[in-house]
Amino acid sequence: MSFRPLSRRAYRHLSQRTFSSSTRALLADHVRIIEVGPRDGLQNEKTSISVETKVELVRRLARTGLETIEAGSFSHPKWVPQMAASDRVLSSTLSEPPASPHPITYQWLLPNSRGLDNFLKVMDDASPWATGYPTPPPSPQHESGPAPNPSTSAPDSTDAPPQAPASNSRNGHSHEVSIFLAATESFSKKNTNCTIQESLDRFAPLMAESRRRGFPVRAYISVALGCPFEGPDTDPHRVADLAVKLLEMGADEISVADTTGMGTAPATKQLLRTLKEAGVRNEDLAMHFHDTFGQALINTMVSLDHGIRAFDSAVGGLGGCPYSPGATGNVATEDLVYTLHSLGAKTGVDLDEVSRIGGWITGEIGKGNGSGAGRATLSRLRREAGES
Repeated sequence: MSFRPLSRRAYRHLSQRTFSSSTRALLADHVRIIEVGPRDGLQNEKTSISVETKVELVRRLARTGLETIEAGSFSHPKWVPQMAASDRVLSSTLSEPPASPHPITYQWLLPNSRGLDNFLKVMDDASPWATGYPTPPPSPQHESGPAPNPSTSAPDSTDAPPQAPASNSRNGHSHEVSIFLAATESFSKKNTNCTIQESLDRFAPLMAESRRRGFPVRAYISVALGCPFEGPDTDPHRVADLAVKLLEMGADEISVADTTGMGTAPATKQLLRTLKEAGVRNEDLAMHFHDTFGQALINTMVSLDHGIRAFDSAVGGLGGCPYSPGATGNVATEDLVYTLHSLGAKTGVDLDEVSRIGGWITGEIGKGNGSGAGRATLSRLRREAGES
């Protein structure tokens, strides 16, 4: 399969789009970590997890120096039961923003337009004009009504400015939405019951409406380095072609996901080279590695050498995919932070604090702590506490 160079429309869009957490005027030694533990880390757990635990996890993570936290998913509870209370987690971040050393971007996975509707309802219900603070300007809209429809004044909703600019910034924090597609037809059909093209078609209006409302869009490309149904050799040109299409549709960031953990250093290098040849910039990418075969940090090193400066991870090595049999957890945030700091990179993340959280949350859900660096850090902290 051959990839398509970025079209003129894509280049125009890239030059005009606005970024939030995807803004990456990054120093060469700064790496942005996207904490996905509250969503990707918990979604595959079989034991029921209370909403209080989920809210507390987000609150604790907010204090560590992380810039971006994927806090939940508006999926149907029939398919992903652990995400059933994401509306309450979102409401909590809006009504009682977690204390943090700096503003945080919270991300919310939306599987379809119904998920977007549910997400927007929570946001609208918590909006300033719904709560009465600050006092809204004179307007014909009802207190709890939706934002005005701009369709009469904005013929192209994809490029139109947000009609509710305050909706993306609440109490100093911002919110983004995420979508997901697969790089193989088999995984797409198993996961979403549709083809890759049908998935793109379904997400196009969701992305347009999200951007119209002022919410940047992050797009996951699943099984980019191996598929449980088609094997380890996912075509990198297909991944690149999909990334280009998503950027043309308005995605602000592409998270390239090794959902199965099958990825190897040579395959990761080839995939990144193919993405570059297709016109996809490093600044548009984050890498998402699972550690099923112990290759996550090796693939991270390959990506760093290529110039990637954004990585997904989950505290305590939480994770797995309900549609990828055998896939284990994400690369642990503690392991990623320790490795990056050892290389002289700056993340802004407190290793001691995330290690404490990893020990706490894995204990709460009855799992072993999947982070070697986290376990070692906790051991050191216990020794220091005993010596003090």
